[in-house]
Amino acid sequence: MAPSTVFMEPDNLLTPKEKNKLRKPVVEKMRRDRINSSIEQLKLLLEKEFQRHQPNSKLEKADILEMTVSYLKQQSQLQMKTAGSFHKSSQFDFREGYSRCLQEAFHFLSLHKVRTETQTRLLSHFQKSQTAASEVALSPGNPSTLKQASPKDASTLWRPW
Repeated sequence: MAPSTVFMEPDNLLTPKEKNKLRKPVVEKMRRDRINSSIEQLKLLLEKEFQRHQPNSKLEKADILEMTVSYLKQQSQLQMKTAGSFHKSSQFDFREGYSRCLQEAFHFLSLHKVRTETQTRLLSHFQKSQTAASEVALSPGNPSTLKQASPKDASTLWRPW
């Protein structure tokens, strides 16, 4: 076979189909390079985790991806557990603080021998609130267990103004 020479035609002489044929391998190589680069970055980021599971072994790309998915699932579950316990402890802290505040106010108002009508109504309101707060503290934090205020209750609510 005789040696052949490749003659490149100018771009304006190539049809769109021919341009795509020339461009496709270049675009595909760029795509593969991006994938390989990202997998290598994952390997570097999670290197300690990989060493713990498979020390002294050459990891294939599929292994790196599988272990990354497993690690992310594990971290997600851990984060959900932590967030759940934080939410429960903050609800408990709020209830405890509210109850303590009611106790302090009740104690302060009951120290005085002379009671005005306002003071008596306020003490009565605090007693009701304290009972409701202790019921809420004993319930499992379910929003459906909280009593909804009705318009009738709003008219009996004591207000200082």
